[in-house]
Amino acid sequence: MQLASLIHQYHDALQAKYGSRLLPGHLRAIDAISRCRTPEAGELFVQCTDCGHATWQSRSCGHRSCPQCQNHEASLWLDRQQAKLLPVEYFMATFTLPYELRSLAWDKQKIVYDLLFACVSSTLKDFGLNPKNLGADIGMTAIFHTHNRRLDYHPHIHVVVPGGGVNKARKQWKKKKGKYLFNEFALASVFRARFLKALKKAGLPAPNSLPHKWVVDCTRVGKGLPALKYLSRYLYRGVILENNIVTNKNGNVTFKYAESRTGKTRYRTLKGEDFLWLVLQHVLPKGFRRVRDYGFLHGNAKKLLSLVQLVLQVLIETWAPRPRPVFKCPKCHAPMRIMGFRHPAWASG
Repeated sequence: MQLASLIHQYHDALQAKYGSRLLPGHLRAIDAISRCRTPEAGELFVQCTDCGHATWQSRSCGHRSCPQCQNHEASLWLDRQQAKLLPVEYFMATFTLPYELRSLAWDKQKIVYDLLFACVSSTLKDFGLNPKNLGADIGMTAIFHTHNRRLDYHPHIHVVVPGGGVNKARKQWKKKKGKYLFNEFALASVFRARFLKALKKAGLPAPNSLPHKWVVDCTRVGKGLPALKYLSRYLYRGVILENNIVTNKNGNVTFKYAESRTGKTRYRTLKGEDFLWLVLQHVLPKGFRRVRDYGFLHGNAKKLLSLVQLVLQVLIETWAPRPRPVFKCPKCHAPMRIMGFRHPAWASG
């Protein structure tokens, strides 16, 4: 079941109920997704390189919240991350904003989200530098999510961390020993203090009812690839796969999700307009980077990463970006070449 068809069906009801809350980014997402892979998104004239068959093909919208788009970009990101993988144990730390701060996060999205990245990364970096923990500079990849599995608004950051770091003074790799990255309760305490201080410095009021204890979860994930593959699913293709939209009957939409603790499949049913709002509230501010690398995994630290790979005897393979998928000829299945482009009729005026 396509999200675009649900947008067409429930657009008026969505506007009537949530029109005052829809942000410009939401409207751009609605417009892009509803036109995706239709003549309204523009068309490409393609011709088979073998049999010569030619036809017009509708373009995709390319919006990062569209469930039909960005699969190639997600694959490229995963390829780049795989090229950085090290033969060490990996950990995933998850930092979650408490419920009481979600309203502020929604109202001041870009500011709060950027503060969240800054406080999470600095907390982990300082814990790594502490001689009692590791005494080294760590590398990490942080991925920002705004949803839980039920698609409720739930801002949090997952951080994939290799189990070790670089002692720059000694030019030495230090391996993280033990089954745990850092103490979860200590991480949560420092993160809480830093985030509240950052809010105050930014002039944003924190509610008085904030809990004293915040939640940080640290899990050993073995090799890093499974964690990266899990996170890559949600990077560029919106928050729900269209295969998980089960039914659309009598004005209600039902979708399925896997319960995090039990792994069991659960179902959630909402009115069509409420379902669309549930999805749209996770559209990120324009230009916001939801994935960020730090330490020796940062793009500007390639020499340091190469040194780490050398020390750990990583077999470095030449990485070439995978080619973008091409149109296949419906008659002979040979690749088709793009010969021309035409704008949609609405854009020509």
